[in-house]
Formats: sequence, C-alpha cells, structure tokens
Amino acid sequence: MRFRQVHLDFHTSEAIEGIGSRFSKQQFQEMLQLGHVDSITVFAKCHHGWAYHPSTANEMHPHLSFDLLGAQIEAAHEISVKTPVYLSAGLDEKLARRHPEWLIRDPQEKLNWAPDFMTPGYHQFCMNTPYLDILANQVREVVSNYDVDGIFLDIVGVRECYCQSCVAEIRRRGEDPRNLDAMKLLWEETFLRYAQTMDEAVHRIKPGLPVFHNSGHVKRGRRDFAKLNTHLELESLPTGGWGYDHFPLSARYAQGLGMEFLGMTGKFHTSWGEFGGYKHPNALKYETALSLANGARISIGDQLHPTGWMDPATYALIGEAYREVEAKEEWCRDVNSVADVALLSAEAAGEPGNTAQHADAGAVRILLEGHYLFDVVDTENDLSSYSVVILPDVITVDEALKTKLTAFIVNGGKILATGRSGLSPDGSHFELDFGAKPLGDAAFKPSYFRPDFELPSLRHASFVMYTDGQDIELEPHGTKLGSRENSYFNRDLFTFCSHQHTPSNLQDAGPGMVEGPAGIYAAWNLFEDYALKGSLPVKEILHYALDRLLKRKTVQTNLPAQGVTTLQAQPSENRWVHHLLYASPVRRGLNVEVIEDLPVLSDIEATISVPAPVREVYLAPQGLKLPFRQANGRVHYTLPPWSCHQMVVLQFEHATNAQKP
Repeated sequence: MRFRQVHLDFHTSEAIEGIGSRFSKQQFQEMLQLGHVDSITVFAKCHHGWAYHPSTANEMHPHLSFDLLGAQIEAAHEISVKTPVYLSAGLDEKLARRHPEWLIRDPQEKLNWAPDFMTPGYHQFCMNTPYLDILANQVREVVSNYDVDGIFLDIVGVRECYCQSCVAEIRRRGEDPRNLDAMKLLWEETFLRYAQTMDEAVHRIKPGLPVFHNSGHVKRGRRDFAKLNTHLELESLPTGGWGYDHFPLSARYAQGLGMEFLGMTGKFHTSWGEFGGYKHPNALKYETALSLANGARISIGDQLHPTGWMDPATYALIGEAYREVEAKEEWCRDVNSVADVALLSAEAAGEPGNTAQHADAGAVRILLEGHYLFDVVDTENDLSSYSVVILPDVITVDEALKTKLTAFIVNGGKILATGRSGLSPDGSHFELDFGAKPLGDAAFKPSYFRPDFELPSLRHASFVMYTDGQDIELEPHGTKLGSRENSYFNRDLFTFCSHQHTPSNLQDAGPGMVEGPAGIYAAWNLFEDYALKGSLPVKEILHYALDRLLKRKTVQTNLPAQGVTTLQAQPSENRWVHHLLYASPVRRGLNVEVIEDLPVLSDIEATISVPAPVREVYLAPQGLKLPFRQANGRVHYTLPPWSCHQMVVLQFEHATNAQKP
C-alpha cells in the first residue's frame, strides 16, 4: 500500500452533459504531482449506476464520449501513481428504477436510504437478489479489461432486509421472517456470499489483487468480516460527523489485526458529496499525521467535477499535507504499536446499543487525554504484553472471558472495570476478585462519589455521577478508594429539587470504588459518563485508578490534554518512534469540528521506559540530534519548539525484539 492516496468520487447525474469534456492527461498528472499523490482510487461505476468506460456489463454514462477510466489509469501509471478502481456496489440508481423489487425493504416494505421514488436520493440493493450476478459481471469486466491496482466496492455490509427474496429464502428454510435470530443469520450469510462472489470475480482473473468492501465501519470483534478484505480503509472524516476521537478508536483496533490499513479523511469542509468545500491545510496536516502516528497509511477524499477537470485548489491543499507525509514515510513503515493498556471494546465483546458505543468512545478519550499508550482489543487478542486491561461499563464476564482474564491476572496484570463490567452475566456476583460484593442496580440516579484521594484539579468534594451505577459492599480483603453518596430522592412529580437533580444527602452509602487482587472497580458507567458529559472529576478519577494500577507508564509527557502521543516500534530498523501531536479543534456552525491554528509548543518533555540501551535520539524527518539522559531503563529528553506533529526516534544500540521495557 502507498502512503499518499486520494479517493476520487465521481457520482454524476445523467442530467449533466459534457461529462469528461475538460479531461486532460497533462492536467491530471500535474494535479497528482502538485498533491504529492502516489495512489488514486478512480471510478468505474458511480452511485447513479453509470459506467465511465465502454461496457457490455453496464451502460456508459450517456454524456461521456470516451474511455475516462482508461485515460485516468494510463495517465496515472505514466507517472508511477497506482490506480485502485472504485465500483458502487450497494447503490445503482439507474437500475433501482428498473428493478425496485431488488431493493432492501424494512418489515413495513419501506425502502432503504431515500424513502420513496418521489424524493431525491439513492436506494440500496439487497445482495440476495439477481443484482449480485449483475454486479459480479461489472467487476469481472473491469478487472479483465484494465490494469487496475485494486478494487474498492462501496456501500456494502450486513444489511437488515425483508424484501420478498429474503422472505422467500427464510421460508424455504422452514423459518419465520418474524424470527429475528433466523433473519440475522440470513443477513450475515447474504453478506458473506456477496464477498465470496466478488473475491472470485476478482481473483480468478488477477489472483492477489487488493480488494476492499467499504461499509463505513470496521466492526470491532468481527475479525471474520475484516479478513474478507485484503486490507482495511478506515473511513473517518472528522468534519463529516465522525469527530476527531473516532479515528484513534478504529485505528488502535485495526493495527492489532495484522493487516495493512489506511485512514480515510476528506478535503471537504463537511463530508462526501460536497462541491466547493475546503478544510484548512492545517487540518489535513493534523489528520494525516494522526494516521501516521497510529501506524496507518492515508487516503484523502475528493470529488471530480463532471467535466473531468481536476481542481487546482484541492490538490494544492492536499499537497500541503502530503509533502510532509512524503518526508516522514521512512519512519512509518512496518511498525507495531507499543502499549501499556488494552481497552477491551464493548462493541467487540458483543454488547449492543448506544451505551456500549459511548463506553468505547469515552474510554478512548480518557486514554488519549491521559497520554496513555493503548490498544483497542477484542476477546481474541493475546493480552500478555499489557499491564492493564480496561473493561468499560457493560462487559459482563462469561466463562471464556473469565479464563482469559484470570490467566492475565495470574501473570501480574490488573483490571480496571466500571459499571456492570466484571459481573457475571446474571449480575449476581463478580467473576473477578475486586474485593467487593454486588448488591444490584443502584436505586438512585444520579448518585455521588466522594473519593478518599484528592483530585489534581479539585479539593475533596462529593462529585455527581450522571450515569447508571451499581450498589456494592466491601469484602474484608478489599480496599475502599471512595464512598458512594445517594441523593435525597430521585427526581419525580412530587419529589424534585432545583433545576436538574437532587443534591447528595452527604451520608456514606457504601463504597463507590474498590481495589482487590484483580484490580480496581468503580461502580458507575464512568466511561459513558465521560463520553456524554465530559466531566473533569470523572476524568481525574479514572486517571488516578489507571496510574495506581500501572505503576510505571512507558511514556510520560507534559503534553496538554488535547495532545496525542503514540509509540511505534520499527523492528527492521531497530528503533522506536515516539509521535507527539497537538491541535485544538473548535466547533463552527452547528456540529462541525474545525482545525485552523497549529500553535507552537515549547518545553515539552518526555520520559520513555526502554527495553535496551539507546544509542541516539533525534527528530524525524529533520535529523536533528537531541541531548538526552539515560538511567534506570529510562530515557528523558526535551523537544525544541514544534507544532502539529513531531516524531522523536530512539535508536537502540543493539538489535532488540522487545515491544515493551
């Protein structure tokens, strides 16, 4: 995979004439060079359903007079730029109007995406229909006729569908379409059959050609779905609704799968489908650096004008970021993360619903803002390299997970659990020994936590916990780290106080956080709390618990809270690369996070626990050597002033395979 990719959309209505009329090989090449682009995903078929090449498996756009796909591939290859090829798989508006019976339906026969055919928009196809064979022929045609460097298939995944093809199939099996479990099995089988059909369509002609099926989200815990791809492309446009916390959550999971992957952002001010929108060059610099810091290559989304003219402003913008990426690639190839903490994803553990999503998101924010080195893991990961495993909010422990976590604890690891995590599936007891006994769901919401320790930013107080909690009692061998306090009463018709919630009654109602042989347990959904409310006490409570369990962090730094730090091992070069990033997104409009300013940071220090003596420390790509102190297995250095992204290289004296000190 190349580092500097562009994903070029071209969803172009049949109502527009002059398609490709201004395409120029020279101008196309000049824009790729201006943008420092080394791979560009070009298009064979768009959401409207049209082909952009001569076709017998499809129909060429009625206002295109030449082979645009072939011309783009030829132009790109001439300057050594790769060309994966895009086909819209789940959407084909031309065909949707001809075969509406092949479209996804809900139980009430309503359509997917656009609600009807009187509303502008696309309609999604069910792959359990004859459409699958039509799509396979379109893919075969492209792979057979063109020198493609990969296939990108869009808008696919496990889809809920009650079209008559799915209903007929489930009844043929002797099942009832009202049986949700039976339908879920059918939907997964439909997606797997689709993926296998596409794989055969591609690899029978060109074995080993990269193929990616884009569903907009790589589901944590479904490695079988991830492995249907040859690589992963993590769609995460911060300004398009994903936000700046989303990519680290996806990337810290993807890197552990052992697959090549890239982070996909966009040049747009908002999201896909936008013409004339541009983000600040500093935003792209930060977003591309964030990919590098997480072991990923990069793809930036663009959309070609119907005339085929490549927009100079866009490629100047992309070039601002990719010029820097090009200089950094040497230190970003073939890397593995170094991490102290494993976050067991609530999604990966099979927990459904928004609470699980909030638990994962809040945990990642807590870890990023505390500058912890972490990976996001599923139940298949080997945990032996980590010091702490986090079970966020909703992860109950079955026998298989208990066996895995018990082995981790026996080998010296510690658990941080919150809310219902650590409980048996029926909630009757803790499966891990936190020195406490569960008493059931807390009767009061909210309730309050009074820590037995002082928070760094606040004095002793009773802090409100906004989310659901558990009542617990201390076992003789447990250590209480703070007390729960209940409110006078829950807010109700005749019992309410003030504008939001009732104050604490200031009475000790039992422990709220405890420590036992297995680790630390906090009795509220603290990670969900932080995702939804961003409470300072919650963050500092969780940082206290993590620091108490970790004892010795591999990386310590005085970066501001919005700073991001990662550590990537590059075994082939016998070095570690310490990434530091800083930007402060601001909210513009209604819900758009924007990065414009990249302030210069000074006097940023770092201390790294290392597995072997370090020969030299230097800045990359500048090559500037840094003075450093090395003692007791730690290396300390201070960075000169920097902005946005700085890599610090720790070059070991001798070859070492160690991933941790």
